[in-house]
Amino acid sequence: MQNPVSSDLPRRALVTGASRGIGKAIAQALALAGYDVALLGRSLETLQPVQEELSTYGVLAKAYAVDLAQEGLQPRLAAVLADFGPLSVVVNNAGMGYTGPLATMPLADWQQVMDLNVTSVLQCIQAVLPMLRQGGGGTIVNIASIAARSAFPDWGAYTVSKAAIVALSRVLAAEERAHGIRVVTVSPGAVNTPIWDTDTVQADFDRSSMLTPEIVAQTVLHTILLPPEAVIEDLTLMPAGGAL
Repeated sequence: MQNPVSSDLPRRALVTGASRGIGKAIAQALALAGYDVALLGRSLETLQPVQEELSTYGVLAKAYAVDLAQEGLQPRLAAVLADFGPLSVVVNNAGMGYTGPLATMPLADWQQVMDLNVTSVLQCIQAVLPMLRQGGGGTIVNIASIAARSAFPDWGAYTVSKAAIVALSRVLAAEERAHGIRVVTVSPGAVNTPIWDTDTVQADFDRSSMLTPEIVAQTVLHTILLPPEAVIEDLTLMPAGGAL
């Protein structure tokens, strides 16, 4: 039998990929809603301005430099959790984009996409589950993509990685309901973030028609703030103009 998520859980959250884009916007939204936030990213230098901003909202914000693509992630995550303390919300947002045909994609590139977009999410989940279970439950939000359900040429590796996140979330939800842990998958359409400027993405879209990180963040916050008796398990958020 499912145990409802406790309404007495601490308003404390962890967000990966929090230095920019969707992750930064989610961290801001959570802080404005009264959540203390642990900010994870590759560089303290890029996380510091976010930490300073969130601290002005009257909440605790702490930055942790963690490269989620590296091996041996579990000890680093354990150290972050030990320092930050109990939490009730985890947002797995960190990831990378990649474009290129499957027929000629180097295996090393494929592995890089899977390591960051899928394996690191699993490792974060494994790190936080004992704390969430012991604390009486919580909410895990995994950021996927509309690409998980649509075939976009040259986006094969990214599509596979996000489809894996959707499947991972469904299994995790089934396994963790009894522990009072809600699992939410948010699949946005195109979002105007720095991912389009990265070296691994070659695409030319009208970014003015895309979703903003703030719209995605407010949607994520809505799923988190639902009454403990309810959960939005799978949410697709699209630009009003449709897929780009």
